[in-house]
Amino acid sequence: MRSPLPAPAREDQRAHDEQRGTRNRVARSILDHGPSTAAELALRLELTSAAVRRHLDTLVAEGVVEAREKRVYGARGRGRPAKVFALTNCGRDAFDQAYDTLAQDALRWIAQSAGGGEMGEAAVAAFARARMAAQAESYRQALEAVAPQERAEALARALTADGYAATARSAPVGEQLCQHHCPVAHVAEQFPQLCEAETEVFSRLLGTHVQRLATIAHGDGVCTTFIPKKTTTASTSTAGRNPA
Repeated sequence: MRSPLPAPAREDQRAHDEQRGTRNRVARSILDHGPSTAAELALRLELTSAAVRRHLDTLVAEGVVEAREKRVYGARGRGRPAKVFALTNCGRDAFDQAYDTLAQDALRWIAQSAGGGEMGEAAVAAFARARMAAQAESYRQALEAVAPQERAEALARALTADGYAATARSAPVGEQLCQHHCPVAHVAEQFPQLCEAETEVFSRLLGTHVQRLATIAHGDGVCTTFIPKKTTTASTSTAGRNPA
C-alpha cells in the first residue's frame, strides 16, 4: 500500500497543482480571445499583472506561448507597439483533437487520384466545398433567425459551437469576424482550399463580399475576416486569400 505524503509534501503538491491550473487558464484565455497582452489577461482572469507575467514566463519557457509584436491595422500611434502573447503550434496541439495526419493523407490521396497538378487541386477544392456545405446549412439557420445587423455575431456563436472560439467586433468601416482557434489549422497549412471554401461560405451566408485578412494556417495568431458595412453583391473572387 502506498504511504501517504507528509503534510509539507501535500501542501507543495497542492500549490503546484494550483499553479498549473492557473497557467492552463492563461493559455485557454489566449486560445479563446486570441493574442493578448499581460494586462488584458490580468483583467480577464482577475489576477495581478505580476502573477500573469510569472505564468507567461513559464509558458514561454515550455514552448506553449510566444511573445510577438501586436499587429496594428491602420495608422500606428506613437510609442512602442504593445507586446502580445500567442499560442505556439505546440500550445494549440494541447487543445486540438483533429486527426491531422489522417486528414492530410486523405486529401493527398484525393489530389493524387485526380491526377495531381491543377486537377488534383480542383478535386481538393471540391471536397472542401462539400465539407463546408453541411456546416453552412446549420449556420444559415442561425443567421436567418436574427436581424441582418446581427448576423456576424450569430455566425460567431455558431462557429464557437463548432470549436472555433469565434467573436465578432466592430471595425471602422464594417465588422471583423475573428476565429481564435482552428481545429484543422495544420491541415490547412498544406491545403489552403479549406480556408478558401470557408471564406466563400461566409460570403454567401452574409450576402456580401468578405475579405480574409489573416489565418492561423499562415502563421497569424487569429483568423480574421473583414465584413464591410455596406451590403454588396456576394463575390468570392478573393475569398480565402491572405495578404502577404
